[in-house]
Amino acid sequence: MTILAFTLIMLIGAFMAGLIGSLSGLGGGIIIIPLLTIGLGVDIHYAVGAALVSVIATSSGSAAAYVREGITNMRLGIFLEIATTTGAVCGALISTIAPGSFIAVLFGLTLIFSSINSLRKKEEQVLAQSSPLARKLRLDGSYPDTNGQPIRYGTRNVLGGFGMMGIAGMMSGLLGIGSGAFKVIAMDNIMRIPFKVSTTTSNFMMGVTAIASTVIYLQKGYVQPGICMPTMIGVLFGSLAGSRILIRSNPKKLRLFFAVVILLLAVNMIYHGIAGKI
Repeated sequence: MTILAFTLIMLIGAFMAGLIGSLSGLGGGIIIIPLLTIGLGVDIHYAVGAALVSVIATSSGSAAAYVREGITNMRLGIFLEIATTTGAVCGALISTIAPGSFIAVLFGLTLIFSSINSLRKKEEQVLAQSSPLARKLRLDGSYPDTNGQPIRYGTRNVLGGFGMMGIAGMMSGLLGIGSGAFKVIAMDNIMRIPFKVSTTTSNFMMGVTAIASTVIYLQKGYVQPGICMPTMIGVLFGSLAGSRILIRSNPKKLRLFFAVVILLLAVNMIYHGIAGKI
């Protein structure tokens, strides 16, 4: 395959990855890695490096808009970044020495968990009062409703959420994905943060977490410009297109359809990992 043909395939594939990732709410990395490893025969370590670069690009663009609207809890995000970046560095170090088959199987299992979690009914919850530690760290906040009026919320179980964020960061560094499902467990289920705030804060954190992992992959030589550039450009434009489609469509039906697609990808990755084809 020529370099031009590879680049064109990557651009189209990355665009579709960004589109599907945006519509499913799981990010483009879930498609990029199977595309590179199974479709194009790229070593999974290089695929993870490219996926991390695309996470930085897409997260940085969308996070700025959420911060401007006042939805993101930046103080909470910066606090939890201590856990996610530490976990991300550990995950990246493990990934560089782990066999590709192990990463492929773990990636497939994580995809199954993430796709099922994306279908879970999410209800807005507002905790009236924060725990003593949350108040001491000033992790509570507010976000505007549809009329622009501020809604105050509290949080709890700071240490439990901090620990789960460490796991989320490790999975991000190990697999090259945003690990949104694990962050949802940390912020929604454990810390009881409103869904809108947890989603936007998680998006704000993804780029920083991915940068911490990418430094390790860069040092090991797993970040190749020829793979990363078309991936980053394609995923970025695909994500923008997906966000526009999502506004005009039924998100429940779309997420159900793409959850099935992602489950099939997950099974394929697990099969190739167990068979030693990756």
